[in-house]
Amino acid sequence: MRESAEITVSIRNLSRSFGAIKAVNHVDLDIYSGEFLTLLGPSGSGKTTVLRIIAGFEKPDEGTIHLGGKDVSQLPPYERDVNTVFQDYALFPHMNVLSNIEYGLRVQRIEKTERKARAEQALEQVRLSGYGDRKPAQLSGGQRQRVALARALVNRPSVLLLDEPLGALDLKLREQMQIELKELQREVGITFIFVTHDQEEALTMSDRIAVFNQGRIEQIGTPREIYENPQSAFVSEFVGQTNKILFEGKRINIRPEFISVSKSKESGDRTLTGLLKDAIFVGASTRFLVDAENGEQVISVKPLEDLSIGDSVILSWESKKEFLA
Repeated sequence: MRESAEITVSIRNLSRSFGAIKAVNHVDLDIYSGEFLTLLGPSGSGKTTVLRIIAGFEKPDEGTIHLGGKDVSQLPPYERDVNTVFQDYALFPHMNVLSNIEYGLRVQRIEKTERKARAEQALEQVRLSGYGDRKPAQLSGGQRQRVALARALVNRPSVLLLDEPLGALDLKLREQMQIELKELQREVGITFIFVTHDQEEALTMSDRIAVFNQGRIEQIGTPREIYENPQSAFVSEFVGQTNKILFEGKRINIRPEFISVSKSKESGDRTLTGLLKDAIFVGASTRFLVDAENGEQVISVKPLEDLSIGDSVILSWESKKEFLA
């Protein structure tokens, strides 16, 4: 699928240390034109450092960054065709929305009429037409985030870098902004590189996800590939909920939705028996907690029949859905 796609960002053998800490450890990564790529991982995994190196805010100890085929590894941020959106928005409080968006164009000495036209177009792209005269303090958190996006987009970069930009928003607004951000990316066609530690955010928005751990990329793939076919124990445990079960002398990982629970039916070539300890309603699904015969507690969200707490049950799944922990 990607064989003929143009590579916008090419990272080779990238390393960066802070004292004795190896923040980024020989990372290779190609990012394609027009894709939404997410760098996902826990705090300290190296994802933000990679983003800052791409932006030019950090210099690599080893390795190269190519943007559009040009080696920019040692260039300052202002000589790179990228823009960055931060979590704190960084809007100028004394300027109105339109002036905030125009600021980068003013620095580039773009003529006033063109500057205003481009700023108003950027406002329209983020669905804030008519908000140009307002000050940042008069906007909601989601609106301020959109202004920050517009300010980045107005410069028409080839790559937009987003450093956990939704982290300060409440849950409902964050979920809404995830959808809007992905729609916006499709509309403008710019390559987005998005950093987050929130796995659901990554799964919702990304064309591909690079999962970071201890300065390295553990796996890169589509959200479905990452979720359904994790290539390491870390990925299977970090992305999505998983059960770690001792089964036939081996410690395995298996996702709750792949395990059926029933009083009499089986669905797969692996089985465990146990007692249903609890059923926890979580809105879209119910989590069934089972005390298995081998002493493990197992979670399933796939009942095959009506169940009651205290029932003797059978847990079953297909061995091909397991991953060795």
